[in-house]
Amino acid sequence: GIKWMSSLEAKLEDAKDKKPTAEKLERLRRQKVNRFRNQHRISVQGTDLPDPIATFEQLQKEYKIHPKIMENIQAAGFRVPTPIQMQAIPVMLHGRELLASAPTGSGKTLAFCVPLLIHLKQPRNKGFRAVIISPTRELASQTHRELVKLAEGTGFRIHMIHKAAEAAKKFGPKSSKKF
Repeated sequence: GIKWMSSLEAKLEDAKDKKPTAEKLERLRRQKVNRFRNQHRISVQGTDLPDPIATFEQLQKEYKIHPKIMENIQAAGFRVPTPIQMQAIPVMLHGRELLASAPTGSGKTLAFCVPLLIHLKQPRNKGFRAVIISPTRELASQTHRELVKLAEGTGFRIHMIHKAAEAAKKFGPKSSKKF
C-alpha cells in the first residue's frame, strides 16, 4: 500500500535510517582511503593493510617517531610524502613484508630508511643492528648519504662497507667472527 505522510514526517523517517552504524562508518572510511589511494596512484595488494599517510606529521602523531628524525626529515626539504612513502612507511611500521615498485627518484630510499630508524628506536653498543644490501656502489652511497642525514643527532652510527678488507681494518680483524 501507499503510506501517506507530511514532508516533516518524511524527514524524521529519513533521519532514523541515517544513523551511522559501525559497519557504515567503516565502509565510509574504506571508501575515503581507496579514493586517496586512487588519487595518488597507489596500488596495493593484501589484507588488513594500514592506511596511507598524507603528511609526515602523521608519523609523529600516529607512530611517535623520534622528534630528531622528524626535524631531519623537515631539514632535508621533505614537506609532503611521495606516493611510495605514503603507503610503504605505514606498512613497514606495522611489521609487514613489502615488495614495492616505483620510478627512480620517487623516494623509495626514504620510504624504507625512516621505518628502519624507527624500529631501531635508539642507538646501542651491540654491533651491527641493521644491514642494507645494495646491488651497486652508487645506490649504497645514496642510501648511506640519506641515512646519515636522517640519523643526524640521534646517536646512530651509519657505516658503508664495500670491501671486506676495508671492513676488517675499520672494525678490527675479528669483525667477521663478531658480526
